[in-house]
Amino acid sequence: MPRSARCIAVFSIAVLLLTSGLTCQASAPEPAAAAYVLMEADSGRVLLARNEEQRRSIASTTKIMTCLVALEHSTLTDKVTVRREHLREGSSMYLAEGESLTMEELLYGLMLPSGNDAAECIAAYCGGSGGSKQFIAWMNEKAASLGMTHTAFLNPSGLDESGHGSCALDMAHLAACAMQDPTFARIVSTRTACVGARTMTNHNKLLASYSGCVGLKTGYTGDAGRTLVTCAERGGMRLVAVTLYDGSDWADHAALYDYGFSAYHLCCGAKKGETYGSVNAAGEAVAAVAAESFCYPVTEGESLSVRAELPQAVAEPVQKGQKLGTLVISCGERTVGTIDLVSARSVQAQGSKEKTEKKKTLAETLWQFLSAGVRGDLSGRGKNSKTHRRSGALLPAHRRAVDRRRARVRERRDSVHRAESRSRL
Repeated sequence: MPRSARCIAVFSIAVLLLTSGLTCQASAPEPAAAAYVLMEADSGRVLLARNEEQRRSIASTTKIMTCLVALEHSTLTDKVTVRREHLREGSSMYLAEGESLTMEELLYGLMLPSGNDAAECIAAYCGGSGGSKQFIAWMNEKAASLGMTHTAFLNPSGLDESGHGSCALDMAHLAACAMQDPTFARIVSTRTACVGARTMTNHNKLLASYSGCVGLKTGYTGDAGRTLVTCAERGGMRLVAVTLYDGSDWADHAALYDYGFSAYHLCCGAKKGETYGSVNAAGEAVAAVAAESFCYPVTEGESLSVRAELPQAVAEPVQKGQKLGTLVISCGERTVGTIDLVSARSVQAQGSKEKTEKKKTLAETLWQFLSAGVRGDLSGRGKNSKTHRRSGALLPAHRRAVDRRRARVRERRDSVHRAESRSRL
């Protein structure tokens, strides 16, 4: 190939790579939602967002919190009887007054067909004497514990009510927390469930249409419009997507996930049990190991770095697993996580060491003493007692003491035998 042709080819490849990189950079989707967020569930890193802290109506995605709180305040086998006041407008699992169901059946009716009747029934039962009011208080307490600062719950179903709402970011954190509960995850990943004569189908279409989708919840009211919270997993990475007031939510969620899984990958910043330094304890070097693993989503141009914060020395005793310091993980200039560094082994205090050595020395001496006594007994068998006594005079003092003790034991035994013989006579 002529040199000029090679130059043109190289230039063409360079332009192609540059333009493809620009295309990749510009491929981040633009959802039609009024507010949305795409978040990596375990780390909480926001990958894409718009108006993510804007408080809005959230419709039936409220039931994510309803389900989570119900699991904390009941058992799946609890029997619940439906009352007239539990029946509500809107989406329903079609409960009948007087009907008795298990809590598990009600939770499937809550999360698959989005039953408002199931929500009211669950809240009233779990709240006990406090009823739904107590249950709603628990919902708000749970929200506060999760740092959902833009959230307020006024009912368990998500029906429009002034003051009832949340934001996309809060709902993403709620979803990430809820999916850690195995029972919750099992329910929301179920496509179809039968309760009595009912066959209930999950409203979440992404379970069937998007590879890797593992749940969550749909919603719709006049004020909220279409709301959707979903979760998907690929390659060990779990993402959560939330869209509020989005008329094309199914397509937008698929596009968000396509972007997230292609642009980011999990990077391991620390491995459980791996050594990240050492400290001095009683003159010994003790390895400081990671108490847990840490992974974080990064783009191709990003990497993680670690810094161990450890003292030079620690006071003994040191227990295996005892915290020694902290490992700080950074992505660029930003700290993204910290984990404990713990002792890989135990170290005794100096005084305890000396006591242990003394005990060990005494134990070894006693063992040698007893072993020597047994050997002496074995070697003395078959010899006449007179010879044995003469040889005993040449034994060390402790051997003669043992012989005297044994003689006293034999004398006591013989005395007992003589006494028993006289009593029989």
